[in-house]
Amino acid sequence: MSLHHPIISVTGSSGAGTTSVRRIFEQIFRREEVAAAYIEGDAFHRYDRAEMKRVMADEAARGNHHYSHFGPDSNLFEELEETFRAYSATGTGRTRHYIHDDKEAAEFGGKPGTFTEWEQIPTPTDLLFYEGLHGAVVSGNVDVARYADLKIGVVPVINLEWIQKIHRDRSHRGYSTEAVTDTILRRMPDYVNYICPQFTHTDINFQRVPTVDTSNPFIARWIPTADESIVVIRFKSPRGIDFPYLLSMIEGSWMSRANSIVIPGGKLDIAMQLILTPMILNLVEKKRRAA
Repeated sequence: MSLHHPIISVTGSSGAGTTSVRRIFEQIFRREEVAAAYIEGDAFHRYDRAEMKRVMADEAARGNHHYSHFGPDSNLFEELEETFRAYSATGTGRTRHYIHDDKEAAEFGGKPGTFTEWEQIPTPTDLLFYEGLHGAVVSGNVDVARYADLKIGVVPVINLEWIQKIHRDRSHRGYSTEAVTDTILRRMPDYVNYICPQFTHTDINFQRVPTVDTSNPFIARWIPTADESIVVIRFKSPRGIDFPYLLSMIEGSWMSRANSIVIPGGKLDIAMQLILTPMILNLVEKKRRAA
């Protein structure tokens, strides 16, 4: 953690909705004139798309059918920790970009499924924003979580997470339901060991819970809408959180525990704006006072 160079980390599984949360942060940064540097979790995968496919096949041939993007062997946890450490100390660090599709290929001048070259994070910036799979990971000698000043978990209930992933991978990536199901099963041990434990380190968790039947996520025809959901917002420490103010501003909200507020799913955007804006401004104000 750093007064001079704060870090905000948004972490969640594939299909959890971290990209949507990033857009809300971008709105806050733009409105409040906060200069943020952005890094993404995909940049710290160990292998590009073709290499990962080959390594997975080699692992499967050796009897390991659970090799996945969620685990330490397929990611650069040490490099991610070093980027967080370097930014917290100096305001810069190394990152790169993973090229997902043809649109990004045109933007970055590379092929889909490959990485750009490593480069330094531009300076000066007010803070660093990370969005990806491992923004609060603690594994072996690696402790990424300790460097982040504000850690956000995006954690739909598991059936909803699977529904979102299945629909995204089918519509945007052309995968079959069977292929996505195989991916979910392959990732399960790493999900349990490396994704779930992060949410004990996060400062705030946003968990969307559907209010419609999602008993069999593998045959769901559509993703439950925001109006068909509630969101449980859990604060690691409720100290300093003005719950009466939030309850008065977010219609239909209530307290479920001393550190948790429940809101209608359609109110997530305004809830995040109300909760996160003062936290972001507090980090920036502390940085400027320290300078």
